[in-house]
Amino acid sequence: MYLPISLSHWNGISRQELYNRQKRFVRRPSKGDVVNIKKASEITGVSSDTIRYYEKVGLVPPIDRKDSGVRDFDQRIIRRINFARQMRSAGISVEALQKYIRLFDANEDNTQQQIALLQEQLELMEEKRDDLQAAIDHLRWKLNNYDSHMSATEEALCALEREHKTNNSKLD
Repeated sequence: MYLPISLSHWNGISRQELYNRQKRFVRRPSKGDVVNIKKASEITGVSSDTIRYYEKVGLVPPIDRKDSGVRDFDQRIIRRINFARQMRSAGISVEALQKYIRLFDANEDNTQQQIALLQEQLELMEEKRDDLQAAIDHLRWKLNNYDSHMSATEEALCALEREHKTNNSKLD
C-alpha cells in the first residue's frame, strides 16, 4: 500500500521538501516488514532525530534492534510514530502525550481519563489562542493609531533617555 505524506505534518521540513514528498508516494511496511530509521523517517515525515527522541521519552515503545544495534521499524512502530506526530501537530504537549500514552497502554479502560486529558489540552490551547489574539489586537491598535499613540510615546521615551544621559554626565 502506498500513502502520501500529508502537508499538514511538516515538522521542520522545508516547503519544497514537503512538496517533493507529496509528489512521490512512500511504501508503508506491510505486516512483517521492517525498515531502518531513514526509511521510517521518509514514511512518517518525522526526522530521525525526532524518532529517537520519541523513543527516548516514551512516546513510542522501545524499538527492536538488530544485533548490530540498528533499529528495526515494523508497522506497529510506524503507526505509533504517526500517532505521536498527529497528536503533537494537534498541539498536545509532550508531557500530556506521555500521560495519554500511559493511559492508552494500560490494561484497564481509561477512556474517561483520556477524554478528560484531551479536554484539558483543548482548554489550554484555547487560552493560548485567546492570549495571542489579545496581543494581535493590541498590536493592530498600535498600528492603526501610530501617529497619535506610538509617535508620542516614542518622543516621550527619547526625552527620558536624553534626560538620563544628561544627568549621568553631570555625575561624572
